[in-house]
Amino acid sequence: MSASADKDGVKPPPPFYLGENSKRTKDKSPTVSNFSRPSTAGTATSSIVNPFSPPASVISFSVDPTSNASMPIVPAGQQEGLEPVPRHGIMALPRSTSYYGTRPNTGDNPSRTASGIRLRETFAAPPPRPLTAVSTSVSLAPSKTTRMRSTMLEDPTTLDKPWVTTKDPYARIAYLLTYSVAFLGIAASAVRCYFGYKSVPLITGNLCMVLDEDFTSDTDTTFGPNGNWFREVQLGGFGNGEFEMTTSSSNNSYTSDGYLYITPTLTSNMIGSDAVFNGYTYNLTDCTYNVTNPEAYPGSTNTTDFDATAYYQSCGAVSNSTTGAIINPIQSARITTRKSASIRYGRVEVRAKVPRGDWLWPAIWMLPVNNTYGPWPMSGEIDIMESRGNARSYPDQGIDYVRGSLNWGPLSFLNAVSKTFGWWTQRRTDYGEGFHTYALEWTESFLRIYVDTRLHYMLELSFNEPFFSRGDFPSVVQNGSEPIVLQNPWINGTNATPFDQPFYLIINLAVGGTNGWFPDNAGNKPWLDNSPTAMLAFAQAQDTWYPTWGSDGESSSFVVDSVKMWELC
Repeated sequence: MSASADKDGVKPPPPFYLGENSKRTKDKSPTVSNFSRPSTAGTATSSIVNPFSPPASVISFSVDPTSNASMPIVPAGQQEGLEPVPRHGIMALPRSTSYYGTRPNTGDNPSRTASGIRLRETFAAPPPRPLTAVSTSVSLAPSKTTRMRSTMLEDPTTLDKPWVTTKDPYARIAYLLTYSVAFLGIAASAVRCYFGYKSVPLITGNLCMVLDEDFTSDTDTTFGPNGNWFREVQLGGFGNGEFEMTTSSSNNSYTSDGYLYITPTLTSNMIGSDAVFNGYTYNLTDCTYNVTNPEAYPGSTNTTDFDATAYYQSCGAVSNSTTGAIINPIQSARITTRKSASIRYGRVEVRAKVPRGDWLWPAIWMLPVNNTYGPWPMSGEIDIMESRGNARSYPDQGIDYVRGSLNWGPLSFLNAVSKTFGWWTQRRTDYGEGFHTYALEWTESFLRIYVDTRLHYMLELSFNEPFFSRGDFPSVVQNGSEPIVLQNPWINGTNATPFDQPFYLIINLAVGGTNGWFPDNAGNKPWLDNSPTAMLAFAQAQDTWYPTWGSDGESSSFVVDSVKMWELC
């Protein structure tokens, strides 16, 4: 301190310690120096507070420097016996002035240790507040609280429950009625299922194996003199105006790896494209028309004798660009069991995969060994499976459909197939994706055609009435300008006639045709059935349909895995 200050009687202020209450009286007017706290004269004692100390409402904890024990620290304002001044109405906890010990005798400089502790108390975390009714516990353990009872609920003993004291008679009736109807529905369903099961006709007699072909033999053995299969060789269209010729070549029918393949090929690969359209004569030297089906072609004499006109129409062709006549542009195959196996009532199973490609027409079907009741369709035809190789988008049932039918009628131009046909379809795939079993069950009382299972039947027909009355034919029909009185060709037969004679099996792959199997103006069909140059129009559109057959030759092939035939014996 300076000497002038002592002489004037002015006493310097005591040293300032953090955490201590800086008490000043109104009669004191200290001189402020560079090392002293500014004067607080004129300020109430209760409001003189250390600006570096925490609020009195905060309770902090520190460590006793002497005992290293946790002790409470009281805010400034309670030193030297003065009453603490509450802040904001919150009472501060009392603190002993001896907590920090006595002031060391080091002159005006405070203890470094004590001031450091007091500095830390400013930044200490506040203690947890006491729990209240609206506060939540910080404990991690689940707490159980008593749920307050709602004053809006009535006493359960005072609630009116008339259904407890008085029973509603209609409730019991409704209860019994509901369960009675449910029981009757279940019972009726069971009865219906039982009689439905009993009503399914089945073959009850003994079946004798007639043919069991798995195609494990080579091609020459399968189609040889002692083989089960006979190749029919023709190019006359088989009465359907088909565009293929059937051959005996191993290019079109052969066995491989236990499968039979019927593969269509282009005639231009054999004789050239120009020869197909003009200036070429093509003869099938091994034609079998007159041997296998002498009555089927128009112009024949309906005898088994040699018919020269029908023979030349079915076994040879001449291409002429002037008339639009061409050589059949496709070569394929048609194989039969006519000489090896036939049945009169029984069962047939053929496991096969249909070909894929526009205007391909695979078929598994049966014809009578003898035309007992007259030429086709008077003696009947059984189609176990027919399909189209066109894609699923084809509007008239493409490769995702298979069809079964019966062809029959009293005249060659009057076919009642529309009364006896049906189909089955694949909803997510098609029949060219894999092998399927096409089956026929046939007795004197019923006939069923199905694929894979009896539930997928394409046709199920009971022979419960004669076919002539089933057809509902008119008494007189017109053939051109000549009226014909219709006669019943099956008058001496049974309800199963004409399907009461031995039939043999045929497997073939046709292409196109003019009989309506491929309807006009459907699926970008390139020809019209009534056109005299329908085959020419088909051949000229080769660039549109041939790519759909695939390049490997297998996708367009009709592949057969096995054939089994049983006869009722």
